[in-house]
Amino acid sequence: MEIAQAILVLQGFCGTNLTVTLARIEAALHGASVDTCGASLTECRADTTALTAAGLVKRLAGEINVVIHALGILLCLPHILEPGEIIEDVSLGAGNTGRPFDLETNMRIAEFKFIRWQGGPEAIRQNSLFKDFYCMAEHECSKRRFLYVLGTDYALKFLNGGRALSSVLSRNVKLHDEFTEKFGQQYKTVRDYYVPRKHLVELKDVSPFIPELVGAGLD
Repeated sequence: MEIAQAILVLQGFCGTNLTVTLARIEAALHGASVDTCGASLTECRADTTALTAAGLVKRLAGEINVVIHALGILLCLPHILEPGEIIEDVSLGAGNTGRPFDLETNMRIAEFKFIRWQGGPEAIRQNSLFKDFYCMAEHECSKRRFLYVLGTDYALKFLNGGRALSSVLSRNVKLHDEFTEKFGQQYKTVRDYYVPRKHLVELKDVSPFIPELVGAGLD
């Protein structure tokens, strides 16, 4: 795909205002199910062609990471929603835009991390992954909890590893204070906190059913 063609494809998905477009898609998906969300994706042009285009031009657009994140979530929906499952809320923009999680249905809460792990220290990515795991593990609800990632090897290596929690929490004052107030000095390493709670959050690799995300994933 040529860059010019990729830009046209992305314009078809983004419209004239990405924030407005994502808000419209979010509203349209409210109440959708595994039987109906496919039509919604077709209508908003959320397909693998758009995701491939996003990967090609990500260096050219400041918001391309937001596009990849939004497309990744949208394309995951037909693969993860179960019969009878209804979308209650979805957050497609950067962060959670005021919502607690990327996706909430009548059956699950979920966060999506479409990053390509390089195998190095990657402290910032690890910090973000821990925050998402912690927020879902500690959330009071009876719904299933999912953390969707590109490959589970590096994520699990970190979560089962011995990195000090004081280091992981050092750059997020709010999370540090909340964690310390709740647990004090009970846990010293990521593994200490993760192991007793690993059954609470299911870590799932999305790359088998959306392989295009591997090439378009966030650096």
